[in-house]
Amino acid sequence: MVGRSQADRNQLPLLLLRLLCLLPTGLPVRSGDFNRSTDNITVRQGDTAILRCFVEDRSSRVAWLNRSGIIFAGDDKWSLDPRVELEKRSLLEYSLRIQKVDVSDEGPYTCSVQTKQHTKTTQVYLIVQVPPKISNISADITVNEGSNVTLMCIAYGRPEPMITWRHLTPTAGTSPARDFEGEEEFLEIQGITREQSGRYECKAANEVASADVKQVRVTVNYPPIITESKSNEATTGKQAILRCEASAVPAPDFEWYKDDTRSRRINSAQGLEIRNTGSRSVLMVANVTEEHYGNYTCVAANKLGITNTSLYLYKRVSPTKPMSASERGSNVHYQYKVGPGTPIDSATSLAASLWLMANLLFCLFCTC
Repeated sequence: MVGRSQADRNQLPLLLLRLLCLLPTGLPVRSGDFNRSTDNITVRQGDTAILRCFVEDRSSRVAWLNRSGIIFAGDDKWSLDPRVELEKRSLLEYSLRIQKVDVSDEGPYTCSVQTKQHTKTTQVYLIVQVPPKISNISADITVNEGSNVTLMCIAYGRPEPMITWRHLTPTAGTSPARDFEGEEEFLEIQGITREQSGRYECKAANEVASADVKQVRVTVNYPPIITESKSNEATTGKQAILRCEASAVPAPDFEWYKDDTRSRRINSAQGLEIRNTGSRSVLMVANVTEEHYGNYTCVAANKLGITNTSLYLYKRVSPTKPMSASERGSNVHYQYKVGPGTPIDSATSLAASLWLMANLLFCLFCTC
Protein backbone atom coordinates (compact mmCIF):
# COMPACT_ATOMS: atom_id res chain seq x y z
CA MET A 1 0.00 0.00 0.00
CA VAL A 2 2.62 2.47 -1.11
CA GLY A 3 1.59 6.11 -0.82
CA ARG A 4 -1.00 5.71 1.94
CA SER A 5 -0.93 8.11 4.89
CA GLN A 6 0.03 7.06 8.38
CA ALA A 7 -3.63 7.27 9.42
CA ASP A 8 -4.62 4.85 6.66
CA ARG A 9 -1.95 2.44 7.81
CA ASN A 10 -3.36 2.59 11.32
CA GLN A 11 -6.76 1.60 9.90
CA LEU A 12 -5.31 -1.44 8.10
CA PRO A 13 -5.92 -3.99 10.90
CA LEU A 14 -9.53 -2.81 11.19
CA LEU A 15 -10.01 -3.05 7.42
CA LEU A 16 -8.67 -6.59 7.37
CA LEU A 17 -11.04 -7.57 10.16
CA ARG A 18 -14.01 -6.15 8.29
CA LEU A 19 -12.94 -7.84 5.06
CA LEU A 20 -12.91 -11.24 6.71
CA CYS A 21 -16.67 -10.96 7.02
CA LEU A 22 -16.91 -10.94 3.23
CA LEU A 23 -14.72 -13.96 2.47
CA PRO A 24 -16.48 -17.04 1.03
CA THR A 25 -15.81 -20.66 1.79
CA GLY A 26 -12.18 -21.66 1.74
CA LEU A 27 -11.03 -18.13 1.11
CA PRO A 28 -10.87 -18.53 4.15
CA VAL A 29 -14.36 -18.15 5.76
CA ARG A 30 -17.71 -19.66 4.63
CA SER A 31 -21.23 -19.86 5.94
CA GLY A 32 -23.45 -22.68 4.63
CA ASP A 33 -26.42 -20.34 4.48
CA PHE A 34 -24.91 -18.03 1.91
CA ASN A 35 -26.15 -18.06 -1.69
CA ARG A 36 -23.51 -19.26 -4.15
CA SER A 37 -23.24 -19.76 -7.91
CA THR A 38 -20.37 -20.81 -10.19
CA ASP A 39 -19.69 -19.91 -13.82
CA ASN A 40 -16.91 -20.88 -16.22
CA ILE A 41 -15.25 -18.30 -18.42
CA THR A 42 -13.04 -19.50 -21.29
CA VAL A 43 -10.51 -17.05 -22.73
CA ARG A 44 -7.70 -17.47 -25.22
CA GLN A 45 -4.19 -16.66 -24.08
CA GLY A 46 -3.40 -12.99 -24.69
CA ASP A 47 -7.03 -11.86 -24.76
CA THR A 48 -8.93 -9.86 -22.10
CA ALA A 49 -11.16 -11.62 -19.56
CA ILE A 50 -14.17 -9.92 -17.94
CA LEU A 51 -15.41 -11.59 -14.75
CA ARG A 52 -18.92 -10.24 -14.07
CA CYS A 53 -20.29 -9.35 -10.63
CA PHE A 54 -23.23 -7.15 -9.58
CA VAL A 55 -24.35 -5.75 -6.21
CA GLU A 56 -27.91 -5.21 -5.01
CA ASP A 57 -27.43 -1.63 -3.81
CA ARG A 58 -24.70 0.92 -3.49
CA SER A 59 -24.41 0.33 0.24
CA SER A 60 -23.13 -3.23 -0.32
CA ARG A 61 -19.61 -4.06 0.62
CA VAL A 62 -17.84 -6.09 -2.04
CA ALA A 63 -14.46 -7.74 -2.71
CA TRP A 64 -12.71 -9.85 -5.37
CA LEU A 65 -10.45 -12.72 -4.33
CA ASN A 66 -8.56 -15.63 -5.89
CA ARG A 67 -6.34 -18.42 -4.60
CA SER A 68 -3.47 -15.99 -4.12
CA GLY A 69 -5.44 -13.65 -1.90
CA ILE A 70 -7.39 -10.39 -2.08
CA ILE A 71 -7.47 -8.59 -5.46
CA PHE A 72 -9.87 -5.73 -4.69
CA ALA A 73 -11.63 -4.71 -1.47
CA GLY A 74 -14.20 -2.14 -2.47
CA ASP A 75 -12.33 0.33 -4.66
CA ASP A 76 -9.01 -0.44 -2.99
CA LYS A 77 -6.68 -2.48 -5.19
CA TRP A 78 -4.67 -5.02 -3.25
CA SER A 79 -3.13 -6.81 -6.18
CA LEU A 80 0.17 -5.54 -7.60
CA ASP A 81 -0.65 -6.89 -11.07
CA PRO A 82 -1.04 -3.91 -13.48
CA ARG A 83 -3.19 -6.03 -15.84
CA VAL A 84 -6.04 -6.25 -13.32
CA GLU A 85 -8.66 -3.47 -13.05
CA LEU A 86 -12.27 -3.00 -11.97
CA GLU A 87 -14.91 -2.62 -14.66
CA LYS A 88 -17.97 -0.57 -13.69
CA ARG A 89 -20.35 0.11 -16.57
CA SER A 90 -23.23 0.81 -14.18
CA LEU A 91 -23.68 1.85 -10.56
CA LEU A 92 -24.31 -1.73 -9.48
CA GLU A 93 -21.59 -3.46 -11.52
CA TYR A 94 -18.42 -4.65 -9.85
CA SER A 95 -16.70 -6.72 -12.53
CA LEU A 96 -13.03 -7.68 -12.76
CA ARG A 97 -11.06 -7.13 -15.98
CA ILE A 98 -7.82 -9.04 -16.62
CA GLN A 99 -5.83 -7.98 -19.68
CA LYS A 100 -3.40 -10.18 -21.64
CA VAL A 101 -4.54 -13.31 -19.89
CA ASP A 102 -1.89 -15.98 -19.34
CA VAL A 103 -1.97 -19.60 -18.21
CA SER A 104 -0.98 -18.57 -14.69
CA ASP A 105 -4.27 -16.64 -14.40
CA GLU A 106 -6.36 -19.81 -14.70
CA GLY A 107 -8.34 -20.84 -11.64
CA PRO A 108 -11.26 -19.81 -9.40
CA TYR A 109 -12.15 -16.16 -8.71
CA THR A 110 -14.70 -15.14 -6.07
CA CYS A 111 -16.85 -12.02 -5.87
CA SER A 112 -18.14 -11.59 -2.28
CA VAL A 113 -21.01 -9.14 -1.66
CA GLN A 114 -22.12 -8.20 1.88
CA THR A 115 -25.48 -6.47 2.28
CA LYS A 116 -27.44 -5.61 5.43
CA GLN A 117 -29.58 -8.73 5.00
CA HIS A 118 -27.16 -11.41 3.79
CA THR A 119 -23.84 -12.31 2.15
CA LYS A 120 -23.73 -13.57 -1.45
CA THR A 121 -20.71 -15.06 -3.19
CA THR A 122 -20.30 -15.65 -6.90
CA GLN A 123 -17.46 -17.87 -8.10
CA VAL A 124 -16.09 -17.71 -11.62
CA TYR A 125 -13.64 -20.29 -12.89
CA LEU A 126 -11.31 -18.84 -15.51
CA ILE A 127 -10.12 -21.30 -18.19
CA VAL A 128 -7.21 -20.17 -20.36
CA GLN A 129 -6.80 -21.78 -23.77
CA VAL A 130 -3.50 -21.74 -25.67
CA PRO A 131 -3.19 -21.99 -29.48
CA PRO A 132 -1.09 -24.93 -30.76
CA LYS A 133 2.60 -24.26 -31.24
CA ILE A 134 5.33 -26.57 -32.52
CA SER A 135 8.32 -25.97 -30.26
CA ASN A 136 10.74 -28.55 -31.67
CA ILE A 137 10.97 -30.54 -34.90
CA SER A 138 13.67 -32.72 -36.42
CA ALA A 139 16.21 -31.06 -38.67
CA ASP A 140 16.51 -32.05 -42.34
CA ILE A 141 18.32 -35.38 -42.57
CA THR A 142 20.11 -37.52 -45.16
CA VAL A 143 20.18 -41.31 -44.76
CA ASN A 144 21.11 -44.35 -46.82
CA GLU A 145 18.39 -46.53 -48.26
CA GLY A 146 17.37 -49.27 -45.82
CA SER A 147 18.06 -47.22 -42.70
CA ASN A 148 15.56 -46.75 -39.86
CA VAL A 149 14.38 -43.14 -39.51
CA THR A 150 12.64 -41.41 -36.59
CA LEU A 151 11.16 -37.93 -37.04
CA MET A 152 10.25 -35.83 -33.97
CA CYS A 153 7.64 -33.09 -33.59
CA ILE A 154 7.01 -31.57 -30.14
CA ALA A 155 4.11 -29.15 -29.65
CA TYR A 156 2.25 -27.51 -26.78
CA GLY A 157 -1.19 -25.95 -26.35
CA ARG A 158 -4.33 -26.04 -24.20
CA PRO A 159 -6.17 -28.26 -24.85
CA GLU A 160 -3.21 -30.48 -25.78
CA PRO A 161 -2.83 -30.36 -29.56
CA MET A 162 -3.34 -33.34 -31.83
CA ILE A 163 -0.25 -34.13 -33.93
CA THR A 164 -0.47 -35.66 -37.41
CA TRP A 165 2.19 -36.47 -40.03
CA ARG A 166 1.93 -36.27 -43.81
CA HIS A 167 4.30 -37.23 -46.64
CA LEU A 168 4.03 -34.33 -49.08
CA THR A 169 6.42 -35.21 -51.91
CA PRO A 170 6.44 -38.90 -52.73
CA THR A 171 8.07 -39.92 -56.00
CA ALA A 172 6.15 -40.05 -59.25
CA GLY A 173 3.82 -42.98 -59.66
CA THR A 174 2.55 -42.98 -56.07
CA SER A 175 -0.36 -41.12 -54.49
CA PRO A 176 -0.06 -37.31 -54.29
CA ALA A 177 0.35 -37.35 -50.51
CA ARG A 178 0.11 -39.82 -47.67
CA ASP A 179 -1.36 -39.25 -44.23
CA PHE A 180 0.03 -41.40 -41.42
CA GLU A 181 -2.36 -42.96 -38.96
CA GLY A 182 -2.17 -42.13 -35.28
CA GLU A 183 -1.40 -38.98 -33.39
CA GLU A 184 2.20 -39.31 -32.34
CA GLU A 185 5.04 -36.94 -31.65
CA PHE A 186 7.44 -39.44 -33.25
CA LEU A 187 7.13 -40.86 -36.76
CA GLU A 188 9.13 -44.06 -37.25
CA ILE A 189 10.01 -45.38 -40.72
CA GLN A 190 11.56 -48.84 -40.80
CA GLY A 191 13.91 -49.64 -43.71
CA ILE A 192 13.30 -46.43 -45.60
CA THR A 193 13.21 -46.63 -49.41
CA ARG A 194 14.00 -44.09 -52.12
CA GLU A 195 10.25 -43.68 -52.74
CA GLN A 196 9.87 -42.44 -49.16
CA SER A 197 12.23 -39.50 -49.60
CA GLY A 198 10.89 -35.95 -49.72
CA ARG A 199 9.17 -33.48 -47.41
CA TYR A 200 7.25 -34.57 -44.31
CA GLU A 201 4.72 -32.20 -42.69
CA CYS A 202 3.94 -32.13 -38.98
CA LYS A 203 0.65 -30.45 -38.02
CA ALA A 204 -0.35 -29.59 -34.45
CA ALA A 205 -4.03 -28.66 -34.05
CA ASN A 206 -6.61 -27.88 -31.39
CA GLU A 207 -9.89 -25.97 -31.45
CA VAL A 208 -8.40 -22.72 -30.15
CA ALA A 209 -6.78 -21.41 -33.35
CA SER A 210 -5.39 -22.44 -36.72
CA ALA A 211 -3.03 -25.39 -36.75
CA ASP A 212 0.72 -24.86 -36.56
CA VAL A 213 2.54 -26.58 -39.42
CA LYS A 214 6.24 -27.26 -40.00
CA GLN A 215 8.17 -29.45 -42.41
CA VAL A 216 11.28 -31.62 -42.42
CA ARG A 217 13.07 -32.92 -45.54
CA VAL A 218 14.34 -36.49 -45.73
CA THR A 219 16.93 -37.31 -48.41
CA VAL A 220 17.52 -41.00 -49.16
CA ASN A 221 20.83 -42.01 -50.76
CA TYR A 222 20.89 -45.01 -53.11
CA PRO A 223 23.31 -46.47 -55.69
CA PRO A 224 23.01 -45.75 -59.43
CA ILE A 225 20.73 -47.67 -61.76
CA ILE A 226 20.75 -47.17 -65.55
CA THR A 227 17.37 -45.83 -66.60
CA GLU A 228 18.06 -45.25 -70.32
CA SER A 229 20.83 -45.99 -72.85
CA LYS A 230 20.54 -45.45 -76.58
CA SER A 231 22.82 -46.78 -79.30
CA ASN A 232 23.04 -44.91 -82.58
CA GLU A 233 24.16 -45.12 -86.21
CA ALA A 234 26.07 -42.54 -88.15
CA THR A 235 27.65 -41.93 -91.52
CA THR A 236 31.36 -41.32 -91.79
CA GLY A 237 32.11 -37.63 -91.60
CA LYS A 238 28.87 -36.81 -89.79
CA GLN A 239 28.07 -36.10 -86.13
CA ALA A 240 26.98 -38.90 -83.74
CA ILE A 241 25.53 -38.94 -80.22
CA LEU A 242 25.35 -41.70 -77.60
CA ARG A 243 23.16 -41.03 -74.54
CA CYS A 244 23.20 -42.64 -71.10
CA GLU A 245 20.95 -41.82 -68.11
CA ALA A 246 21.13 -43.07 -64.51
CA SER A 247 19.10 -42.49 -61.34
CA ALA A 248 21.06 -42.08 -58.09
CA VAL A 249 21.41 -40.01 -54.93
CA PRO A 250 23.89 -38.40 -54.68
CA ALA A 251 23.95 -37.66 -58.41
CA PRO A 252 26.22 -40.10 -60.26
CA ASP A 253 29.60 -39.43 -61.85
CA PHE A 254 29.89 -40.69 -65.43
CA GLU A 255 32.80 -42.21 -67.34
CA TRP A 256 32.98 -43.54 -70.92
CA TYR A 257 35.16 -46.36 -72.26
CA LYS A 258 35.78 -47.78 -75.75
CA ASP A 259 35.58 -51.51 -76.58
CA ASP A 260 34.89 -52.59 -72.95
CA THR A 261 38.46 -51.88 -71.86
CA ARG A 262 39.19 -49.69 -68.87
CA SER A 263 42.50 -48.74 -70.42
CA ARG A 264 40.66 -46.86 -73.15
CA ARG A 265 38.88 -44.26 -71.06
CA ILE A 266 37.42 -41.49 -73.17
CA ASN A 267 38.12 -37.84 -72.45
CA SER A 268 36.80 -34.72 -74.10
CA ALA A 269 39.51 -34.59 -76.75
CA GLN A 270 40.29 -35.59 -80.34
CA GLY A 271 36.85 -34.85 -81.68
CA LEU A 272 35.01 -36.42 -78.70
CA GLU A 273 33.06 -34.45 -76.11
CA ILE A 274 31.36 -35.66 -72.91
CA ARG A 275 28.53 -33.55 -71.51
CA ASN A 276 27.22 -34.45 -68.03
CA THR A 277 24.07 -32.77 -66.71
CA GLY A 278 22.69 -34.23 -63.49
CA SER A 279 21.49 -37.76 -64.22
CA ARG A 280 22.37 -37.69 -67.93
CA SER A 281 25.63 -38.12 -69.82
CA VAL A 282 26.04 -37.60 -73.57
CA LEU A 283 29.02 -38.68 -75.70
CA MET A 284 29.29 -36.53 -78.83
CA VAL A 285 31.43 -37.33 -81.86
CA ALA A 286 31.88 -34.22 -83.98
CA ASN A 287 33.27 -35.96 -87.12
CA VAL A 288 32.85 -39.74 -87.25
CA THR A 289 35.77 -41.82 -88.59
CA GLU A 290 36.28 -45.57 -88.95
CA GLU A 291 37.91 -45.69 -85.52
CA HIS A 292 34.80 -44.34 -83.83
CA TYR A 293 32.56 -47.30 -84.76
CA GLY A 294 32.11 -50.08 -82.23
CA ASN A 295 31.18 -50.79 -78.62
CA TYR A 296 31.11 -48.13 -75.87
CA THR A 297 30.61 -48.55 -72.12
CA CYS A 298 28.87 -45.93 -69.95
CA VAL A 299 29.77 -46.18 -66.26
CA ALA A 300 27.72 -44.42 -63.52
CA ALA A 301 29.00 -44.36 -59.94
CA ASN A 302 28.48 -42.68 -56.57
CA LYS A 303 29.65 -43.45 -53.03
CA LEU A 304 27.10 -46.25 -52.66
CA GLY A 305 27.75 -48.23 -55.83
CA ILE A 306 28.61 -48.48 -59.52
CA THR A 307 26.81 -49.74 -62.63
CA ASN A 308 27.39 -49.73 -66.40
CA THR A 309 25.76 -50.38 -69.74
CA SER A 310 26.99 -51.04 -73.30
CA LEU A 311 26.08 -48.92 -76.30
CA TYR A 312 26.99 -49.28 -79.98
CA LEU A 313 27.85 -46.82 -82.68
CA TYR A 314 26.95 -48.47 -85.98
CA LYS A 315 28.19 -47.46 -89.42
CA ARG A 316 25.58 -46.41 -91.93
CA VAL A 317 26.73 -46.65 -95.57
CA SER A 318 25.05 -44.80 -98.43
CA PRO A 319 23.78 -46.75 -101.54
CA THR A 320 26.67 -48.35 -103.57
CA LYS A 321 25.59 -46.80 -106.90
CA PRO A 322 22.81 -44.63 -108.22
CA MET A 323 19.85 -46.62 -109.60
CA SER A 324 17.00 -45.56 -111.80
CA ALA A 325 13.48 -45.49 -110.49
CA SER A 326 12.55 -48.67 -112.39
CA GLU A 327 15.58 -50.52 -111.03
CA ARG A 328 15.19 -49.19 -107.52
CA GLY A 329 11.44 -49.62 -107.25
CA SER A 330 10.34 -48.68 -103.80
CA ASN A 331 13.41 -50.13 -102.04
CA VAL A 332 16.73 -48.52 -101.24
CA HIS A 333 19.60 -50.86 -100.38
CA TYR A 334 21.92 -49.80 -97.55
CA GLN A 335 25.03 -51.37 -96.21
CA TYR A 336 25.80 -51.63 -92.46
CA LYS A 337 28.79 -52.73 -90.49
CA VAL A 338 29.88 -52.37 -86.89
CA GLY A 339 33.51 -51.62 -87.59
CA PRO A 340 36.19 -51.62 -90.28
CA GLY A 341 35.84 -54.26 -93.06
CA THR A 342 34.04 -54.98 -96.32
CA PRO A 343 30.41 -53.84 -96.31
CA ILE A 344 27.76 -56.32 -97.34
CA ASP A 345 25.07 -55.26 -99.82
CA SER A 346 21.74 -56.89 -99.24
CA ALA A 347 20.94 -57.38 -103.00
CA THR A 348 24.38 -58.93 -103.69
CA SER A 349 23.97 -61.31 -100.78
CA LEU A 350 20.60 -62.53 -102.16
CA ALA A 351 22.01 -63.18 -105.69
CA ALA A 352 24.90 -65.17 -104.28
CA SER A 353 22.54 -67.33 -102.26
CA LEU A 354 20.38 -68.10 -105.30
CA TRP A 355 23.46 -69.02 -107.40
CA LEU A 356 24.69 -71.38 -104.69
CA MET A 357 21.29 -73.08 -104.44
CA ALA A 358 21.12 -73.62 -108.25
CA ASN A 359 24.54 -75.28 -108.27
CA LEU A 360 23.57 -77.59 -105.44
CA LEU A 361 20.44 -78.71 -107.36
CA PHE A 362 22.45 -79.29 -110.56
CA CYS A 363 24.96 -81.46 -108.74
CA LEU A 364 22.16 -83.44 -107.09
CA PHE A 365 20.51 -84.27 -110.45
CA CYS A 366 23.79 -85.20 -112.09
CA THR A 367 24.63 -87.58 -109.25
CA CYS A 368 21.28 -89.21 -109.49
